[in-house]
Formats: sequence, C-alpha cells, structure tokens
Amino acid sequence: MRALVLERRPTRFVAARLLARPSSLRHAVEAGPLVLRDVDEPELPGEAWVRVEPRLAGICGSDLATVFFETSRYFEDLVSLPFTPGHEVVLSVPGREGRFVLEPALTCEVRGVPLCAACARGDTQRCAAVMVGDLEPGIQTGYCSSTGGGWASAMVAHERQLHEVPPTLSDEDAVMVEPLACGVHTVLRAKRREGHLAILGAGTVGLIATAVAARLGSFASITVVARYPLQRELARALGATVVVGESELPERARRLRGSLRAGRFLGDGFDVVIDAVGSASSVRQAVEAVRPGGEVVLAGMPGPNRLDLAALWHREVRLVGAYAYGTEHLDEATAQALGREPGAVRTFALALALAGELNLGRLVTHRYGLRDYVSALVRAREGGRADAIKVVFDLRQRKAR
Repeated sequence: MRALVLERRPTRFVAARLLARPSSLRHAVEAGPLVLRDVDEPELPGEAWVRVEPRLAGICGSDLATVFFETSRYFEDLVSLPFTPGHEVVLSVPGREGRFVLEPALTCEVRGVPLCAACARGDTQRCAAVMVGDLEPGIQTGYCSSTGGGWASAMVAHERQLHEVPPTLSDEDAVMVEPLACGVHTVLRAKRREGHLAILGAGTVGLIATAVAARLGSFASITVVARYPLQRELARALGATVVVGESELPERARRLRGSLRAGRFLGDGFDVVIDAVGSASSVRQAVEAVRPGGEVVLAGMPGPNRLDLAALWHREVRLVGAYAYGTEHLDEATAQALGREPGAVRTFALALALAGELNLGRLVTHRYGLRDYVSALVRAREGGRADAIKVVFDLRQRKAR
C-alpha cells in the first residue's frame, strides 16, 4: 500500500527545522523525514482490530509540528518511529456499510491492558499506559508504528475507536468530528462560562472553539483574535461577537471593563482566554489579557517556550491545559444548552451530535492526493495567509493515493 512515513532520520529532522521559513517550505518538506513509499499493511494487533481505509485525513497543527521538527522533547518516549501520521480520519471498513470516524487515543482498553485510574474514570486523554500492551508506544493512532495512520491507503483500528457517521453528514463534516471533540473539551475546560471570553488564534482550533462557545450561548461576549481576512470572515460566521487583531486585544479588554491600563498591565480583563496558538507570545498575551483571578485555557499545542510568568503570578491566573477529549461532566445549564441530560457523557458523542448542526465541513478549504503531499503540507503550514484552514488528504479515488 502507499503511505506517508515519518522515518527516524536525525539529519532530515534538522533540515526540516532549519528550512521551515516561508520562502523555503517546499524544500523543508522535501528534505525532511516524511517520505511517500510502498509499505506492508500493519498487522492486526488482536481480535478486536479491523483493517480500515481512510477516505479523508486531516492535517493537524501537531502533525505540522512533527513534520517540521518543532515539537517538545517531552513526546520523544510517547511515539514509536517509523510511523504514518494522520489521526483526523473518516474511514470505510471493507465489508461493512456506512462510514466511520476514528477516536485515535490508544488507551488501556485499546492496548489490551487493565484500566489505569484515569481510563477507569473516563478521562482517557490522561491514560497512563500509552507505551505498553499490545502496541508500540504512541499517544494516538498517527504516532504509533503498530497502527499506521490516516495518511495512507489503509491502516488498522480497534473496534472501540470507531464511531459510525450519520448518513446526513458529508465526509468533510465527518473529518472535522475529531477536531470538534477537541474544541468541545477545550471550551468545557473553562470553569466559568458566563463571562467575557477571548480566543487567541483563528485557525482550526480557534474557529471550532468559537463555534462551540457560541453554541453554548452562555458567554457575555466572544472576542476572537484573527490575522487574515478568511479567518475573520469565518470567526464572525461561527459566532464571534467581535474580531480584532493582536495589537487590539488589550484595548478591547480595557473597554469591556472600563479598566486602567499601564503598558502591558491591565487592571481588569476577560474572564476566560483560550489560547489556540500555543506560542510563547500567545501564552504571554493570554495571561496579560485575562482578569485577575481569571483562567487561561491552553488549547494550541505548545513547543519549547521561554515565558515570563510574572503576570500569571501577580494576577493569580489559573492556567489549564486542554488536550484531546474524554468524558465531560455536564452541569444542568450546559446540558440544557446542548440538549443533553446532566452528568457524564463522552466528548466524541457530543461532537457527533453537534457536527451536522455546526456545519464545520466549510472549514475544509483544500484537498490533495497523497502524491501531492509536499504541496499539501506547504499549504497547511501557510495557513491563513494562503486562505487555508483545514487541509486534508483525499483518498476516495485510488488515483489520488
């Protein structure tokens, strides 16, 4: 089968990072560790596993960070090389009717080991066993040599990872279910969901968080920081109250509260800030824009950063991470807004229920075959400045593979 494979080639990792500039992105991909080649299909790890065929596979920000060697060394022991990327996937299962989306977390149940404390609680995003069991190490499908990934003509999946797609959803809506689950979890990580919200970044993560926050209908206002025209247009369409540039955010915060401002210091600010970028500058801006005692939710995947956390200390800001999805515990107000019963519900179930309503397939702006992977990755990396939001590999036609 044909697959894009990330190989263990240290010099190629270094080349990709050194060339990861706007003027040399194509060279960075071509010289990097990702190659398109013929490989054997992964073996089925056990009885509960099936062979599946990707239809659409998204390119995620974490995928780009891996391809361009910008990830934290924290993840080195939590993946197994060589691996085929691709965890945002809508699939066909040979011999079955319908389509499926993949919940890619390689948890205790998927690995065939006793449930850790986190998995027993339903917090599968915090699984403690991502390096043991029936599989090689890997936090998710797409980072594990045993499973393959969506950037290929075939892969394997555990039955517990598969969720049937309603026939009313397009493939484009379906491929957005996994990132939508991330967005749902991100917004629900905020303890206060009735005040003023700011979202930094209007790529896929930020726009989905905007849509989810607007769907809840509980925030007093939603301010989105967006750089490019298409991002601004989509942010407004998805429910942003106000869209601003980066330099305008402190003044927006000041005017909301009528607060004092001295340089980077604000006497007051947003109740919640979601950082959908994950850079050192965005984390700093988030901490400085939130009110004293407020909270910052870190949704964008961070790399190695050097941060001045004086504002976090001085303002007693609560900084929380939002990784993937698991089980959400809905209070009465949130449950009513989402048309659910209060209590525990899997994030993926919420995402599947919201997918058709939010019409997030409109965020799929570009489609490529595997053979055009260099152009696909360049366009995804260019992002908003190239009018790209979600770039996907389209494997529905064999010739595109």
